[in-house]
Amino acid sequence: MTAAGTPASRTLPPATVRAILFALAMGGFAIGTSEFVVMGLMPDIARGLGVGETQVGHVISAYAIGVVVGAPLLSILGARLPRRPMLLVLMGFYALGNLASALAPDYPTMLAFRFIAGLPHGAYFGVAALVAASISPPAQRGVAVSRVLLGLAVALLVGNPLATWLGQQFEWRHAFGLVALIATATVVMVARTLPPDPDEPRADPMRELRDFNRKPVWQAMGIGAIGFAGMFCVFSYLAPTMIHVTGVPEAWTPLGMLAFGVGGILGNLAGGWLFDRLQFRAIAVVLAWSVVLLLAFPLAAGSMWTLLPAVVAVGTMGALAPVLQAHLMDVAGDAQTLAAASNHSAFNTANALGPWLGGMAITAGYGWTSTGYVGAATALAGLAVYLWAAAGRRATAACEAAA
Repeated sequence: MTAAGTPASRTLPPATVRAILFALAMGGFAIGTSEFVVMGLMPDIARGLGVGETQVGHVISAYAIGVVVGAPLLSILGARLPRRPMLLVLMGFYALGNLASALAPDYPTMLAFRFIAGLPHGAYFGVAALVAASISPPAQRGVAVSRVLLGLAVALLVGNPLATWLGQQFEWRHAFGLVALIATATVVMVARTLPPDPDEPRADPMRELRDFNRKPVWQAMGIGAIGFAGMFCVFSYLAPTMIHVTGVPEAWTPLGMLAFGVGGILGNLAGGWLFDRLQFRAIAVVLAWSVVLLLAFPLAAGSMWTLLPAVVAVGTMGALAPVLQAHLMDVAGDAQTLAAASNHSAFNTANALGPWLGGMAITAGYGWTSTGYVGAATALAGLAVYLWAAAGRRATAACEAAA
């Protein structure tokens, strides 16, 4: 570890580093495809399991709960494992969880298998981010983390439409079978490209818990859970907004999903670049940008010519993910694995909070585009948490200077 608590880098050939980052991003691609494919196959899954579409929505929730529970739990249980075998176990577990989902005979078992499949999600991304930072120069940690998370963004653009098409052409179970294959391929690629690190520090579960329970860590988690909710608030209701406000046929809604995926990729790359240049201040830049574009979203929803660029802009809010992931490495101390994994618990909390708040506004009669205003409010709340954290950092720095 460095003095700041971040993983110390090790020297590997550039070609090896690129291969490792690609393998880790492939795991993110598998996770992103699995996480969002249920939304595209909701009618097919409902028919296949003999339930209503609202009940299939609970399948999505079961996965999200699995992420929230599994991220800290598996990080603690696997704290003494070296990162390479930890990655292999987590992605192998993910492959089995999705294979079980593909074979689920009925609705209750599908709920259980989706919960199980969600368990390794956060821990995988957390460990993968630490590995990416450890094999990259310190000044390029943000970019390295963003390349791992790029797999998640590409899944929105490519993986989800591909799996949805596969499920519609054949059967919905094939989509989860495809994810299991990609996850298995990730296990093979990580095993072949990532060499063991004999100098890797071993984590202590009790020390991780102690260092995790500190204000800067919880502030970073709060920024993610609250400030990121606006993106999910708009994205969750994008399809009905396009149909009822923009006035396009239902067949056009995939264009909105495509635009969001493009924005996600751009935001992911920009987030890593911003963090390497601005460090902690990058959070404020992303949140301020989020407030502006979310306020503009309702004004842009009336026409496809303005809606699609607006949706791309909303997707760029994904820049917050690599920024917070890299920032947590600086403030987590000896809780590196637990904090990095729990970051995804925070984002899944945002994934639950945003649609819930947006749904309340729509139900209250404020219209489909009210999600933009609700989202802007959550981004402002996240900015308030950032300002609280920034004040604490200044006070700490002043005390250290005085000493």
